[in-house]
Amino acid sequence: MKTIGAVLEETGLPRPYARSRPLRIVELELDEPGAGEVLVRIEAAGLCHSDLSVVDGTRPRPMPMLLGHEAAGTVVRVGDGVDDLAAGQRVVMSFLPRCGACPACDTGGRLPCSLGTASNSRGELLTGGRRLHRDGRPVHHHLGVSAFADHAVLDRRSLVAVDDDVPAHVAALLGCAVLTGGGAVVNAGRPRDGDTVLVVGLGGVGMAALITAVSLGRGKVVGVDAVPGKLEQALALGADEVYQPAEALAAGVRAPVVVEAAGSARAVETAFALTGVGGTTVTVGLPAPTDTSSITPLVLTAEARTIVGSYLGSAVPSRDVPVFAQLWREGRLPVESLISSTIALADINSAMDDLAGGTTIRQIITFDQEPSR
Repeated sequence: MKTIGAVLEETGLPRPYARSRPLRIVELELDEPGAGEVLVRIEAAGLCHSDLSVVDGTRPRPMPMLLGHEAAGTVVRVGDGVDDLAAGQRVVMSFLPRCGACPACDTGGRLPCSLGTASNSRGELLTGGRRLHRDGRPVHHHLGVSAFADHAVLDRRSLVAVDDDVPAHVAALLGCAVLTGGGAVVNAGRPRDGDTVLVVGLGGVGMAALITAVSLGRGKVVGVDAVPGKLEQALALGADEVYQPAEALAAGVRAPVVVEAAGSARAVETAFALTGVGGTTVTVGLPAPTDTSSITPLVLTAEARTIVGSYLGSAVPSRDVPVFAQLWREGRLPVESLISSTIALADINSAMDDLAGGTTIRQIITFDQEPSR
């Protein structure tokens, strides 16, 4: 079948992307779902820094690649062996499929699936190979999803079903921003009653961490970001205190649980400096592979500190997505508040400029619901 999607042919083109246009909206051939696979009509897809880091070359990926990894849609058809999903069912997409058999999958989410990580690096589905083609050439999948298109074929293990009462724009954010940020708080930070949770970097993932911490109601919630508008939004969403990084450091702010969600080496240093004695620094951001941070090893020992890396919020999507969906359903997790704007697929390059500018939380692509050609 035919599908329309945003394909990246070359990384590292200069900004503004609205002018250099690294992402091209093109028609592609999409294979029918094979055994263990599902064809999904995409309803909503979020723009994340993990997409931007491929566009700007920070995170090398095989080219050409159809980007997009945070999305929700409805099932169109299932392949052989898929008996727990049906046409018309809404699904959340997870950018790290879990095979369920490797030793990493036996860690309760602490480690990413070894086979899923390897297939993502190759630009393939977990079932193996690629289902996208253009002019006779294969097009790589982004993190097993490739959601910047009106349709996608995914491994069943990249999908989590949600009830129809969860709208597509909310469901999309559950798969990345909420799972990563909220999971970092719940699964890696594990705040106890009375603990303050401090979040450094209030983009989509960081703001999701913040509203998750608020929903737990266990202690104060503090937001740290260099953009004043994000600090104002954090207060509106229930943060008890907000600071710019230099202000927080000068004021001697410390917290037992600190989540770093900015994706920079300097932010990691800031998060570590803001962590209290005996506290835990959780890193979820993805800096460039060559970036390094400087910390004082003596502090780790003398203050009994812990630094924890948390990929995808140390989450098991099939376990955690329903939990966050229920928090949203109860009115405790205002996922809609993370959405800065909705855009058309044709506006994706300009939207990448906005994302790179650091002023947006989450931009959501919505798709026409006309039948695919």
